Amino acid sequence: MTGDAELFTLVRERLFTAVIGDVMDQAGLTRQFLPPEIRALDPNRMLVGRAMPVLEADCASEVLGHSGAADAFGLMFRALDQLQAGEVYICTGASPRYALWGGLMSTRAAHLGAVGAVLDGYHRDTREIARLGFPVFSMGSYAQDQRLRGRVVDFRCAIEFANGCRVMPGDLIVGDIDGVLTVPAAHVADILAAAVAKVEGEDRVRDMILAGRSTGGIFEETGIM
Repeated sequence: MTGDAELFTLVRERLFTAVIGDVMDQAGLTRQFLPPEIRALDPNRMLVGRAMPVLEADCASEVLGHSGAADAFGLMFRALDQLQAGEVYICTGASPRYALWGGLMSTRAAHLGAVGAVLDGYHRDTREIARLGFPVFSMGSYAQDQRLRGRVVDFRCAIEFANGCRVMPGDLIVGDIDGVLTVPAAHVADILAAAVAKVEGEDRVRDMILAGRSTGGIFEETGIM
C-alpha cells in the first residue's frame, strides 16, 4: 500500500466496515463507528476517503447574515472550496433541525475530486445528489435550509460525535450499507492488513461451515465466527 489510490482500491475490492471494525476492536480502538443513524443515501455505494472534518454550530437569525451573503453560512464556502481529491467532507456539531448538505455542494465537491460527504444530520436535494452519483451518508433527507439556523465554525479540526467517535484530519473514512467508521491515520496500514487477514480467515471458515463442521468446533479451532 504505497499510496491512497492503492489503499482505497484495496478497501473497495476486499473489505467492508464490519471486518474493519472487528479488527479495530481487537486492537483496542473501540469507538470508531459513527452513530448508527448515519446511513447511506444509496446503500449500494461504498465510501472510502480521507477525512476533512467540519464543525458546525447552531445559530438563530432572521436575516441572511450581517456582513454579506457568505456570512450566512460561516466558513462553509471556505471549507467546501478547500476540499482535495480523495477527501470526505465529514460534519458534526449541529442539531437535527436543518440540512447540512445539498445538491450544489455535491456538485462542487465532486468537481474538486472529493469522494463523499458524511453528515451528523440531514441532507437535501436528494434527487440531484442521486443523479450525480455522489456518495452521501446522513441521518436522512430534510429540506429545511441551514442558512438561518447554522454556521460552519471550523474545519480541518478534530471533531467528536455524540457516541464518542473522534475524527481527525486525514483519518480514513469507510462507509457502506452497514454504517460509517473512521480508522486513525497512524493505524491505517496495520488495521487494513489485519482486516485482509481476517477476510481470508472468514473465507476458510465459510468453507468449513459448508463442509458440515459445527460452529463451536470451528470457533475453537480458528477463533473466527
